[in-house]
Amino acid sequence: MSSRDRATEVEGLYAEAAQWHVNAGGETIHAKRLSGRWRTFKWLTASVWLVFFLGPYLRWDGRQAVLFDIPNRQYHLFGATVLPQDFWMLSLLLLFFAILLAVVTAVVGRAWCGYFCFQTVWTDVFTWIEERLEGPPAARRRLDQAPFATRLRARLPKHLLWLVIGWFTGFSFVAWFVDAPTLWRTFFTGEAGVAAYVTVALFTAGTYVLAGFLREQTCFWLCPYARIQGVMLDPTTLVPAYDTGRGEPRGRLRRGGEAAAGQGDCIDCNQCVAVCPTGVDIRQGQQEGCITCALCIDACDQVMDKVGKARGLIRYASLDELEGRPTRPLVLRPRVWLYGGILTLALAGIVYGLASLAALDLKVLHERAPLFVRLSDGSIQNRYTLKLLNKTPEPLAVEIRVSGPPGLEVSGLERPIQAAAGVVTPALVFVRVPESALAAEQQPVVFHAEARRGDGQRLDTARESVFIAPAP
Repeated sequence: MSSRDRATEVEGLYAEAAQWHVNAGGETIHAKRLSGRWRTFKWLTASVWLVFFLGPYLRWDGRQAVLFDIPNRQYHLFGATVLPQDFWMLSLLLLFFAILLAVVTAVVGRAWCGYFCFQTVWTDVFTWIEERLEGPPAARRRLDQAPFATRLRARLPKHLLWLVIGWFTGFSFVAWFVDAPTLWRTFFTGEAGVAAYVTVALFTAGTYVLAGFLREQTCFWLCPYARIQGVMLDPTTLVPAYDTGRGEPRGRLRRGGEAAAGQGDCIDCNQCVAVCPTGVDIRQGQQEGCITCALCIDACDQVMDKVGKARGLIRYASLDELEGRPTRPLVLRPRVWLYGGILTLALAGIVYGLASLAALDLKVLHERAPLFVRLSDGSIQNRYTLKLLNKTPEPLAVEIRVSGPPGLEVSGLERPIQAAAGVVTPALVFVRVPESALAAEQQPVVFHAEARRGDGQRLDTARESVFIAPAP
């Protein structure tokens, strides 16, 4: 591309950006709510957040199925207990979701913002309550101009419901970190921890302000994702887009329902703007305020049905499609393959980590100074530090046995090791072997750990180490 062509393209981008409308908080957006397939899909995806509210009440083996027990540094995920020593899996989990966000954005734009983001979902619920109590957008705009006493009387029920939702949001968040039935019992009697009350208060205030008042301003000014989405999209990304070639020049229908000669399919009804929760005009192109919720598609399709024209004037489409360039299938896009490979590796690591979690973990550290000691009877002795990690919620009596070269003797393991629940218990062990039984400078030894839980379940693990002797 020549410098002149590049300058022309940049000028075109500036001209397009100059037509964008970004509400900087000077007015409250009262979006029109319409039914449609994308509105239905939006409600279905928002229902995923029911897990946030109901998940803490799911039980597993007599305890909360998912519990992030921070005071005891134990994280229970159904039958698995994850301790800080296993937190390498958390890094892979964060990587997985970060790359997943990137690949979804590259393929279908800001689908997270439009359908799953908690800010979007809570705002949608709050505005739904607002419409049910205060009426359609026109009635709410008139109420904005009413005297304070009138507004207070009309809006008090709405604000009370908002605060209840905010409180329940905070309470549900805390319930992931404290046993939920216990939290219900202690919260209203003043017996819950200070952290619980402070967290619920912060979530109540935060949800009330962000979803009730700031709304789309949170996306514009507080969320970094809207700022970086531009570098994550490309001409093949599918986003809600206005077909300029079909819609322009736009113009209203004449009396009798006829369009002027040469007029495009867009009748300039502004319904796409009226339903937009961030107040942008999709006809001005993809822009920062668009969260790709596709509600404008529902609005435009309904208008096209009424005027007898084909749907799809606003639709999910790529820039390549709108400009008539050849489009490539997803499987031929290098970015998708790259992101997919990273996702697969991260997911494989998480699955491996969860599959390899054991209720009893044993680490064996060989003493380095000195590596061995020759005793008065001529035998060779090595010293080891055992570290037993008991991941169960109960203390265990762990028996250790050692196998290795012939004549091996162990001291320090005369009694079972008492391993406390959820912590690492160290033990010092000495292993002696007659020098005549040592055929090499290094020989393997295996430490076996075995314990039984209160319910009779047998736990065992093993760890291989090395026995070091002087060179023959």
